[in-house]
Amino acid sequence: MSDETGSQDIPAGSSGGAGGGPRPEPLRFFGTTWVDHSGGYALRRAAVCVGSLAAAAASCLILRFAYEGLQIADTGSFVTVLVVVMFAICSALAFRTTWDGFGGHPDPERQARLRGLLAIGFVGSLLAYFFRSLTEAPGEKLHREEYEAARKRHDQRTSRRTGNPSKNAKGKRRNG
Repeated sequence: MSDETGSQDIPAGSSGGAGGGPRPEPLRFFGTTWVDHSGGYALRRAAVCVGSLAAAAASCLILRFAYEGLQIADTGSFVTVLVVVMFAICSALAFRTTWDGFGGHPDPERQARLRGLLAIGFVGSLLAYFFRSLTEAPGEKLHREEYEAARKRHDQRTSRRTGNPSKNAKGKRRNG
């Protein structure tokens, strides 16, 4: 059993346990509680919501100290405006990239290219996490769609294999 989520350490998508079929993929901070909203799901979602907002607020405070450092250093208005615009643009890009990541799997090459911008715009990522956690666990919708599709495929595969094939009409004609 995993200590943090209370779920078994069996890879997602593998068939484990007595029920068989696909297993739900765990989400960060939620484990597999997103499937049936049990195991303190609401409390976890509230904690993620408050935590991401608190982290964003603390990050903005740190950025304010950096801005004041630029003012004390008397670097000039051009450098100050350039830094503020850079953080604003990078935060907007990070917000959009993180938000889009909740609805689909991001392209790994694009993520690698944007890694620096996303690191600078960390406030945007935290805010995207906050806003998504107001309605659902971040990434829950995507994982739910994939899990339900996998369950449907599994149910179709197992329902087709019921019965003894030698007892059907084609089997009787060949044998008889």
